[in-house]
Amino acid sequence: MEKLSVVIPCYNEAKTLTQCVHRVLAIAEADLELEIIIVDDASVDESLSMAQELEASHPEVRVCRHLENQGKGAALRTGFKSASGDYVAVQDADLEYDPGDLKRLLQPMRDGLADVVFGSRFLSSGCHRVLYFWHSLGNRFLTFLSNMFTDLNLTDMETCYKVFRREVIQQVDIRENRFGFEPEIVAKVADMRLRIYEMGISYSGRTYEEGKKIGWKDGLRALYCILHYNLHKAPVPLQFLIYLFIGGAAALFNLGVFLLLFSLGIDAVVAAPAAFVLAAILNYVLCILLLFRHKAQWSGPVEWLLYGVLVIAVGYVDLWTTQLFLGHGMGAAQAKLTATLIGLVLNFTGRRMIIFPEKGRGRWRPQLPHRRWP
Repeated sequence: MEKLSVVIPCYNEAKTLTQCVHRVLAIAEADLELEIIIVDDASVDESLSMAQELEASHPEVRVCRHLENQGKGAALRTGFKSASGDYVAVQDADLEYDPGDLKRLLQPMRDGLADVVFGSRFLSSGCHRVLYFWHSLGNRFLTFLSNMFTDLNLTDMETCYKVFRREVIQQVDIRENRFGFEPEIVAKVADMRLRIYEMGISYSGRTYEEGKKIGWKDGLRALYCILHYNLHKAPVPLQFLIYLFIGGAAALFNLGVFLLLFSLGIDAVVAAPAAFVLAAILNYVLCILLLFRHKAQWSGPVEWLLYGVLVIAVGYVDLWTTQLFLGHGMGAAQAKLTATLIGLVLNFTGRRMIIFPEKGRGRWRPQLPHRRWP
């Protein structure tokens, strides 16, 4: 008999939790054992007591508790660590998703075809509740952006229904505490080069008045997560394009700080180096937030030292090339622009190859004795 662990993150879902758990319990079969892990994320309503009542009356149910509210991603991290089934699924505590779909999502894995199966609200031909246009458009945009970096062709990256082989999900180091879990897990699963399937599911969304929690701030976080968890392994030309944005932002910051300090009466001899150093710090922060992995190869102090040496070296090259071009009769603007372009290439190359180089790592594939390879 195979076992499915269903992790239910729960925060203030007293209105729907009991019905949700009963719907999950109903999918048990003679050859499919259930383990339901409710993770109460410091609810302030009756959710915890209801979960404990369910635990007392159903041996399949276990309850984990967070003393402080941490978010959906944190609740899932707790639940995944506790899971003991052959497969692990995510189930929201509301009634937007039909647990009956989980059995269909399991089938490609039970047949030995898949390691991960995602449910898609946009592939299903069944009935769907009609709700927010801009919310749906935002989901499609985030899915498109995620696909562009992961090289997957998913239709619904933000879906709740994700089912994994336990060996897969327990190998993933989940960092996001809130709804950033969705793009993070897609990025990390894609990086593992696993066999990913997608199937249509039914969906009965709820309104914000009915308890929907995700908002525009979570959309911005999802955008950040797509970049943060994917760009470090993106093709070099794409990384360079993003670095042009980072370098441009730092250059504008450099100019703004210099003009501000100069307008305050600070001498240019002091204002220019101060603005340059602050811009270099901003460049570094943006690099580790969006483009490269912090401490990918070096410890923090060594990374900072190498970064400082690179900034000084490129600054010297910029000065030398500017003077060289001026000496050959080039106009001041053209000479400086050419030197700046050379500096951009050197800066990117130095960061990519020296400051933030990725350690060599092979693709991991779980060794599953019961798998039937196609």
